[in-house]
This record gives sequence, structure tokens and C-alpha cells, in this order.
Amino acid sequence: MNALPAVKKTWTPEEYLAWERLQPEKHEFHGGEVFAMAGATFEHNQIVINVGAELRSALREKPCRVCASNLRVKIQATGLYTYPDVSVVCGRPEFEDDKRDTLLNPLVLVEVLSDSTEDYDRGTKLTNYRTITSFRDYVLLSTDRVLVEYSTRKDDGSWVLRELRAGERFTIESVGVELAVDELYLKVFETPA
Repeated sequence: MNALPAVKKTWTPEEYLAWERLQPEKHEFHGGEVFAMAGATFEHNQIVINVGAELRSALREKPCRVCASNLRVKIQATGLYTYPDVSVVCGRPEFEDDKRDTLLNPLVLVEVLSDSTEDYDRGTKLTNYRTITSFRDYVLLSTDRVLVEYSTRKDDGSWVLRELRAGERFTIESVGVELAVDELYLKVFETPA
């Protein structure tokens, strides 16, 4: 993780959740430590909004829901609590408890990269995500150029990565949704007149 622990102590998951639910900022939790999450740039926020809007529109008639970055995801196998930029759950969402603020069964996870999180999102976080049984598709989006990295889990458990650039389209296989890279980056790098 690319941040210093927010508070120096060892936490239980229960202590973390009780504390986190009262905080104005978001924090990740892993291995008894709490980590403050960095703020986001204009470009980061625009990409997140674009991805969420495109997915919501495309999934309108399907039994899927698009969730924003303030919905926490717990990776049960590793104990990591994290906040993907966008997540998709299909069918019945499963939650850690009756607060319904910690999702257990995402199908699609989206991370918008930044200098401070890129290595973590590609490495440790992805390793944790891959232990989620329901997880099938991972979308990474650059904030300094038009570049989408799309990974999908095949039936044999292997992962296939595709890099996509301006003018290209790709299908998120688990939900059967085709997205245009240009729409995901709409107005991100434009300079207003």
C-alpha cells in the first residue's frame, strides 16, 4: 500500500468497521492496519464518472448494479477492505453485515490509476482481488493518457489482458457489455475554451 498507516495501532476488522463508518475520509484496512486513501485529481474523477455512466446505461436491462467508489469491498480470503473506483455486482449482492456498506461478491472491478496507486492497483490489490470467487473482470484506466487495460478470467482460471487505446472498443465478458474507450475518456483531457 502506498500510504502510511492512518493510526498507529493494531486493529481488528470489527474495530476498523466501527471507526471507518464514522470517518469523513475513506481508509483501507489490511493485516490489522488502517491506511488513509489519497485524494483524486480532476482527470481521475472524470474517468470514474464516465465509466460509471457507461456501465449503468449498458446494464440498465440486466440484473446488475453499478456501485460508486464509496462502497467498500471486502476480500474474504485475505481480509483486505478496499474501495474500488467502480464495481459491478450481478444478481443478489452479498454484504458483510446488515449495514450493507461492505460488498463481498463483485463481478467487475474498475480502478483508475494514479501515480501513488498504480503499482498497488496492478500488484498487491489485484492479487487480493483475484481471490474473490465472483470476480471476473478487471479494468484499469490511465489518468495521463488514453489507455485501458482490461483483464478477464477465463473458465480455466487463467487471466487474459488486453490493452486498448483511443478509437477502440472492448466487451466486458462477464456482463456482455461493449464499451468504447473514447466514451470512457470523454472530456477528460480537453481544455475548456
